[in-house]
Amino acid sequence: MPHAVILDAQSLGPGIDLAAIRESVTRLDVFEQSTTQQALERLANADIAIVNKVVLDAETLRQLPKLRLICVLATGLNNIGLEAAKEQNIKVSNVAAYGTASVSQHTLMLILALANRLPRYQRDVAAGEWQRSAFFCLQDYPTLQLADKHLVVVGQGELGTEVARLAEAFGMRVSFAARPGNEANDKRPALDDLLPEADIISLHCPLNEDTHHLINQQRLAKVKPSLLLVNCARGGIIDEIAALEALRNGKLGGLAVDVLPTEPPKNGHPLLDALSEPLNLIVTPHNAWVTPEARQNIVSLTADNIDAWKKG
Repeated sequence: MPHAVILDAQSLGPGIDLAAIRESVTRLDVFEQSTTQQALERLANADIAIVNKVVLDAETLRQLPKLRLICVLATGLNNIGLEAAKEQNIKVSNVAAYGTASVSQHTLMLILALANRLPRYQRDVAAGEWQRSAFFCLQDYPTLQLADKHLVVVGQGELGTEVARLAEAFGMRVSFAARPGNEANDKRPALDDLLPEADIISLHCPLNEDTHHLINQQRLAKVKPSLLLVNCARGGIIDEIAALEALRNGKLGGLAVDVLPTEPPKNGHPLLDALSEPLNLIVTPHNAWVTPEARQNIVSLTADNIDAWKKG
């Protein structure tokens, strides 16, 4: 039975039971947070590293000859030196589809909030506009009825598929765009062909060379000025500066993101500054995935990965 170390257990949040992982290993050392340098020390005698966002780069991995398995408590592997791991015969596993219900729920919440201009109406109510109104309601900002509207989804994995299912329950028509960078070999329509008719775009694709700034100034110039744009994937898939400019200039109907290029945004970000402006803009703190059910599912799937590795 192997010795495992969790480097950043705090990323799983409060109230999570690690019993499933404990049952799969001989010894489990749990650290709430770790730097890369601390990770090097803490993994010195470990067979298994369990990590969410701590960087385990090539230089670090080459100093850990005993390490045999890295279990990432997320889907993305950007923080792992994958080539170095392969060279040293260290298997790397991740968890997929652990938060499908959680993230799809959050995505629909953002779509609904943008469609109903919630940020702007909430601001007006807080400012006393409703209280001073000569009429019984406020209707300064045109809302969007989702029935019969066209939702374009980029990413037809489990998450994108679930978002499409929920959208169809609201009567939306859904199209999946071809995989960026592979349009010539994909039977689905290219994103560029779908842009002019899209009422809502929801992103559920990985961040890579083909998707970095996928939604940029050139593509935003092709969309309806009423378009609602939602990103619950990775920061940087949208050119956030171009999207903010379009929103301010009335060339975009609404923007909601759960992710930013650098997280946490310790040095700020223009979207955060813009939250004080009267815009149809929502920024949530990368918490689409954080329901207790999703977080506990990460532990179960990680234990499964360890058990599968032990069986060879």
